[in-house]
Amino acid sequence: MDFNAELARFNPDPSLSLWITDAVQTLLDQVQNDAAKARQQVTERDTELFAAKAKIQALTLELAHLRRMRFGASSEALSVEQRDLFQETLASDSAAAADELARRLLGVPASLAAPPTIRPRAGRQPLPEHLPRIEHRHEPESCTCGQCGKDLVKIGEDISEQLDVEPARFFVHRHIRPQYACRACETVSAAPIPPAVIDGGLAAVGLYVWLIIGKYMDHLPLYRLEQIAARERVILSRSTLAEWVGRIGVSLQPLADRLAALLLERAVLHADETPVAQLDPGKGKTKRAYLWAYRSNVLETGPPIVVFDYQTSRAGQHARDFLDGWQGHLMVDDFSGYKALFAKGVTELACLAHARRKFFDLNAAHANPMALEALSRIAVLYAVEKQGAHMDAAARAQLRRDEALPLLHSMHDWLLRVRVTVANGGGSAKAIDYSLRRWTALRRYATDGCLPIDNNPVENIIRPIAIGKKNWLFVGSERAGKRAAAIQTLLATAKLNGLDPAAWLRETLEKLPTCRNNQIDSLLPIRPGLIPPISP
Repeated sequence: MDFNAELARFNPDPSLSLWITDAVQTLLDQVQNDAAKARQQVTERDTELFAAKAKIQALTLELAHLRRMRFGASSEALSVEQRDLFQETLASDSAAAADELARRLLGVPASLAAPPTIRPRAGRQPLPEHLPRIEHRHEPESCTCGQCGKDLVKIGEDISEQLDVEPARFFVHRHIRPQYACRACETVSAAPIPPAVIDGGLAAVGLYVWLIIGKYMDHLPLYRLEQIAARERVILSRSTLAEWVGRIGVSLQPLADRLAALLLERAVLHADETPVAQLDPGKGKTKRAYLWAYRSNVLETGPPIVVFDYQTSRAGQHARDFLDGWQGHLMVDDFSGYKALFAKGVTELACLAHARRKFFDLNAAHANPMALEALSRIAVLYAVEKQGAHMDAAARAQLRRDEALPLLHSMHDWLLRVRVTVANGGGSAKAIDYSLRRWTALRRYATDGCLPIDNNPVENIIRPIAIGKKNWLFVGSERAGKRAAAIQTLLATAKLNGLDPAAWLRETLEKLPTCRNNQIDSLLPIRPGLIPPISP
C-alpha cells in the first residue's frame, strides 16, 4: 500500500500530506538513532563487562595464589622445614588433653587407661642402628619362684628401646706445655702451640662448629646461641660470637672462591635469586638485597656444587659479573635480568615447573578445564623424565626424542588452538602466553640428554634459607651478607655431596691453619677423587 497515495485520497490538502510524511520520517530517523545509540551502549557495556570479568579473574587468581602461599600447603613436594608449625602444637595439645581427661575421669594416665590408638599408615619406626646403645638390665628382686620357692629359669628377654638426647655439652680443653731448661746453654724450650684457625682464641674447634652450624644451618640468631650457652652457665657474649663468625668467615672464603671457580667449569648451570633484608643503619630501617644462587646440573656425573652470591640489588649486572666469560646452558625463570646473558652466547633453558605453576594457580583459583588439560600434558612429560632418570645421557636423549618431543609438539599446537579462543588479559591468556613466549627455551631440554627439565634443584637449595629469614629477620651489613653467602656455599655443597656438614667443618677447621694453597682442594666439601687437580 502506498501511504502517500492513500493519504492524498482522503485529504485534498497536499501540504498536510507532506507534513505528516515528514513527521513520520522524523520519528523513524529518531528511532533508528536511538537504536544505534542503544546498540553502541550495549557494545560498550559488553566491553566493560568483559574487562571487568577479566580483571576479576586475574584478581581471583592472584588472591588464590597469595592465600595458598600464606595459609595453604602446596601440592608440590616440599622440604620438612616447610611443614606447618601449628601441626606440631596441635599434636602436643591433643596428647596433653587426652592424658588430662583420662586422669580426671579414671585417675590414671591415658597410656594406662586404654590401649594406644594404632595409626593405619605405619607403626613405630625402628630407631637408627648407628646410634650407640646404653643397656639397662632389669632383673627380678628374687631368682626363686614366689609360689613354690624353686629356682627360676631364663626362657627369653623382652627388649624395648627409648630414644634419648643430651643437650650441648660444654667442656674445657686444658693444654699443658711443660717448659724445660738447659743448664749448660741456659735456654728454655717447650712444645710449640698447636695451630688454630683463630690464634690465641678462647674457643676450640668444636665450639666454632657449634656456632657456625647453629647460625647458618639451624638459622639461630646469635642472641639465641648466647642464651643456650647461658643455660649451661657459660657466658659467651654476642660480640665475642660475632667476632668468631667474622674471622672464621674470612678463613673459609678461599674455599668458597675455589668452589665458584669449579662451578664455572660446568657446561650447564641453574640460577635463581631470593630477596633478603639488609639493615640500613643510616635510615633506621632495612633495605632489600638479594642472595643469588648458582647450582650445577643434576644430570651431570660430577660432584654437585652450589654457590651463593650476595648482592645489594636484583640488577642483572650481578649475574653477568658472576658468569663473566662463561658459555653454556643456563636454566632460569623469566626474570628479565638474565636476558642480556642470552645475547652474549649463553643458551637459555626455560623451567617447565614455572610454566606448570601458571596453570596450577589458574586451576587452584577456580576449576578450569583448559588448565587441567595443560597440567595433564605436563604430567606426561614428567613421567617420561622419571622413566629416563637412571639412564645415561645417550639413552635419555633418545628417549626424549622418541617420546618427549612429539608430546611437546602436540602441546604447542594445542596451546595455539586454545589461545585464539581465549580473551586477552585474563588468567588463561597469561598462563598460555607465558609458555608460548618461552616455548623455544622450554622445549630445548628434549633435544639433549644432559639438559634439565626445570629449575627445581636450585629452588630446593634456596628454600631452607628463605625459611631461615623468619628467624634472623635481616642481614646486618653487606659484608655480613657476603660472609653468609660463602659459608652457606660450603655447607650446602657438603650436604649435596652426602657429607655431614658439621663433621666436614670440624675437620676443615682443624686442617685449615696448616694447609698449603696448592692443597686447598683436599678441604673442599666434595668427596675425594672427584675434583680435577689444580693447574701449576
